[in-house]
Amino acid sequence: MSDLKYWLALIMTPDIGPIRAKKLISIFKTPKKIFNADFKDLSAIDGITQKAAKKITSFSEWDIVEKYIDIISEKNIKTICLNDSDYPVLLKETSDAPVVLFIRGDIMPNDRFSLAIVGSRKMTSYGALVAERFSEELSSAGMTIVSGMARGIDSVAHRGAIKANGRTIAVLGSGVDVVYPPENKNLFEKIIEHGCIMSEFLPGTGPDKENFPKRNRIISGLSLGVLVVEAVSDSGALITAKFANDYGREVFAIPGAITSKNSKGTNNLIKEGALLVQQPDDILEELAPVLKGFIKTEHKVKIELSNDEKILCNLLSGEPRQIDDIARQSAFPASKVLAILLGLELKGIVKQITGKRFYLA
Repeated sequence: MSDLKYWLALIMTPDIGPIRAKKLISIFKTPKKIFNADFKDLSAIDGITQKAAKKITSFSEWDIVEKYIDIISEKNIKTICLNDSDYPVLLKETSDAPVVLFIRGDIMPNDRFSLAIVGSRKMTSYGALVAERFSEELSSAGMTIVSGMARGIDSVAHRGAIKANGRTIAVLGSGVDVVYPPENKNLFEKIIEHGCIMSEFLPGTGPDKENFPKRNRIISGLSLGVLVVEAVSDSGALITAKFANDYGREVFAIPGAITSKNSKGTNNLIKEGALLVQQPDDILEELAPVLKGFIKTEHKVKIELSNDEKILCNLLSGEPRQIDDIARQSAFPASKVLAILLGLELKGIVKQITGKRFYLA
C-alpha cells in the first residue's frame, strides 16, 4: 500500500496523463522516485514541461491519496500498476496505457486472447442476435469477450459470454464501484463472477461524458481485435475501432442493410478496410497466427433427427422466423411445430428469441 500511495498520486497529478506518466516511469522506474526528483531533473526530460514538473514537485494532496487507499481496501478493489507482472500484456504495449488499473474480479493469463465486441446502444433485433451469437461462439472457443457494459450491443456481448460460461471483461467510463447504466446491476455482478470489471478512473468517479473515449482506448488495447456489430455514423464504437487501427489491432465489422442507419457506421468501416465477417470462424481464421493453437475445437456428438425434425431444420436458417410462418410452410399444426422446435432447442440445434422466433444455432 505504501507503493500504491505514489502510483495514485501520479494519476492524480494535473498535467500528467498516461503518456507522460509512462515516460516518467520508464526513466525513474518507480513513482516514489518521481516524487523525490527535483524540478530541474524533471523539466529536463523531453515531453515534460516546466508546468508539469512543478505539478509533481508541489503535489500536496497526500491526505486525499490516503482516503482513496482506505476506500480501495474497504471495497476490496484490486489495483494493477504498470510495473506489475500481471498487468495485461497487450494493453501495456500501447503508448497511452493507464499506469493504474482498478479491478473488481480477476484478470487471468489467458485473457490476452481477447476480442472486443462493441456497437450501438439503440440496437436492432438483428444486432442483438448477431452480437449474442458471435459472443457466445467465440467465448465457447476460449476467447475472452471485452466490452464497455453500455446499453445495447455491449450488454448483449457480455451476456453471450456469460451464457457460454466463458470469460468477459467490462471496461467502465466510471469507477469500478459505480454501476452505469444502473439497470445493469445484475450484469455487473455476473461479470465479476465470470471475469472482471476494470477502470482507470479512481473509485467514486461518475460516468462523465469525456470518460468514455478514454475507456474505449482500453477496450481496444486489451484486445487482439475489435468487432463492431452495429454503429451509427457518429457511434462511440467507431472510436474504439479507430484506436484498434492506431494500435495495429484487427478491425472486424458486421455488414448491414444499406437502408439501416444502425449499419451506416459498420458499412463505412468495411469500405475503409475493416474485415467483413459473416460468422465467428471468420474471426478465428484471421487471428489464427496469434492464437497459436489456443482456441478450443468443438467436438460435436452426432445427433439423430426424426423426419419431422429434419423438415423443420430444412426450413430454418440463421435468420429468426415466426412460428406461424414455419407452421404455414411445413403444413404442420402450430402446436406440433412448437413441440418439435422446443425439442430441437433442447438438443442445441435451434435457438429461440423473443416473440417465439426460431433460428438454426
